[in-house]
Amino acid sequence: MGNELMRDVHAFTPNDGEMAFWWLGQLGYIVKTKRAVLCFDPYLRPDDNRLVPPLVTPEELTGIDYIFGSHDHIDHIDRYAWERIAESSPKTCFVLPEALVESIGSDLKIDSKRLIGLDEGRVFNDAEKGMRVSAIASAHEFLSRDAVTDLYDCIGFVVDIEQLRIYHSGDNCKYEGLETKLMTLRPIDLMFLPINGRDAERYSSGCIGNMNFAEAVDLAGTVAPGLIVPGHYDMFSNNSEDPLRFMQYLAVKYPGQRAWVGGHGQRIMLSNIPETR
Repeated sequence: MGNELMRDVHAFTPNDGEMAFWWLGQLGYIVKTKRAVLCFDPYLRPDDNRLVPPLVTPEELTGIDYIFGSHDHIDHIDRYAWERIAESSPKTCFVLPEALVESIGSDLKIDSKRLIGLDEGRVFNDAEKGMRVSAIASAHEFLSRDAVTDLYDCIGFVVDIEQLRIYHSGDNCKYEGLETKLMTLRPIDLMFLPINGRDAERYSSGCIGNMNFAEAVDLAGTVAPGLIVPGHYDMFSNNSEDPLRFMQYLAVKYPGQRAWVGGHGQRIMLSNIPETR
């Protein structure tokens, strides 16, 4: 599957104003535009607790311009994968919270020149790729700042590339002000949100939660992206959700909003979304 998936990623070239994405599971996605290949929160380490095996190995995940990691949990910044990606793909750079740059660089022995740290209000530009990246704080389950640096340790990414805009929230709960921040960014073409929710049983066991399916629907329905993609519901039996509940609630409450729920490794074009409702 890994080789097949990456062959599809490398063989396919979107036209101007188009982008394609492939779901890797959890909140991991490959996104390709005409000029760049991006990968958000890839979780690739083998683990007996996974319900979905890795679609690619870190060594197979080649030709990626930027790997994004929203926070330092293994299913978002997968240190096992990042170390191997850095070694096998020497041109790949890594975008992550500024609060984590020193520890990630030191622990994984990744050259600091390849680590791009962001915090809310900070911007990274790649003129060659026509890309601008900024950050929005994420609440997992709370807005949290690093005790030493006073920087956010959980962030979401806003990527402007080739006149397209992507928002990947990372793990996030709805919090006061998030909706306003996103409304100022409209239009957003592609939005990735978690829907697995949270409860006392999970929190007491150390499983920190996210917005639930209804909260994600209301956030997406208000912001009205070109396409909303729910995630983070498929990987672990003790931290899952039925995406049909998301789709049903969205269809009733915001019937004009486009959304996608589908299979892992399937190529989806933003300009040609399969009918899902």
